[in-house]
Amino acid sequence: MTDTEITHAGFCAIIGAPNAGKSTLTNALVGAKVAIVTHKVQTTRFPVRGVAQSGGTQIVLVDTPGIFAAKRRLDRAMVKAAWSGAEDADAVVHLIDAAAWVADAEGKETAAQKHSLVDDRRVIEQLQTSGRKAILALNKIDLFPHDKVLPIIAELNETGVYDEVHMISAENGDGVEKLELAIAARMPEGHALYPPDQVADLPMRLLASEVTREKLMLRLHQELPYQLMVETEAWEERDDGSVRVQQVIVVGRENHKSMVLGKGGQTIKDIGRMAREELSEMLDRKVHLFLFVKVDERWQERRESYQGLGLEFDV
Repeated sequence: MTDTEITHAGFCAIIGAPNAGKSTLTNALVGAKVAIVTHKVQTTRFPVRGVAQSGGTQIVLVDTPGIFAAKRRLDRAMVKAAWSGAEDADAVVHLIDAAAWVADAEGKETAAQKHSLVDDRRVIEQLQTSGRKAILALNKIDLFPHDKVLPIIAELNETGVYDEVHMISAENGDGVEKLELAIAARMPEGHALYPPDQVADLPMRLLASEVTREKLMLRLHQELPYQLMVETEAWEERDDGSVRVQQVIVVGRENHKSMVLGKGGQTIKDIGRMAREELSEMLDRKVHLFLFVKVDERWQERRESYQGLGLEFDV
């Protein structure tokens, strides 16, 4: 489809608690991977713009960081970015982990699910304060009988912040197409904001860093993934069509460096292999990836660390 065939175009922010499935939903709507997805919370650190097309409508999806009680500077910057994305959007989708609400209703919620509900209610309060209406998307409905969610929908509708409700599974695609149509209906008239073949508004260097960070989060455990940053230092296009990528993994402690390297360097080799394979597939060419690890105890307090991610430092 050409640009002239696009009659409506706009932005849609997907907001919600950490690990509600926002990145999975963004990727499902776009039809390609534009945001990293792991089982860990707080994976997304900055708004990622994915570009979806529904008929003659172009939807620029802003996959925002999870909204939670932020204490550290990095956390505050992430939450600020999430709300900024919602304020500027033509439509807002509040994605909720419905499985957590069902578990809570049955008195079987885990500690993580309890935190998720607290964060959901924080989002609702903010929407009430702003007067902003949102589409409610109840995610992970494939994990329980649908009749269990009906009382929850009634409870959430009473908050007055939703004007439409959808039950979906971002993981397997249930209900995603109907949600896409609902989002498209809210986009204003206008020409395409991005070329028809573009699926993300993300510099390739930053996307490459995110791919490697995803592999680190999948491979490592406990708190370490939240104490590191990946920066693409060099990107060299080679004459044979391949690309040489050099990245540095910045950690806050010396013992974290040992964890990233692994015994005999095996962990970083595995991470490099997985990241290289995905980057090669994404770019459709050979990638030579070189990873290095350095310790910087104060990287989260350096302004330049935030500028590269498009986050505000003074929050």
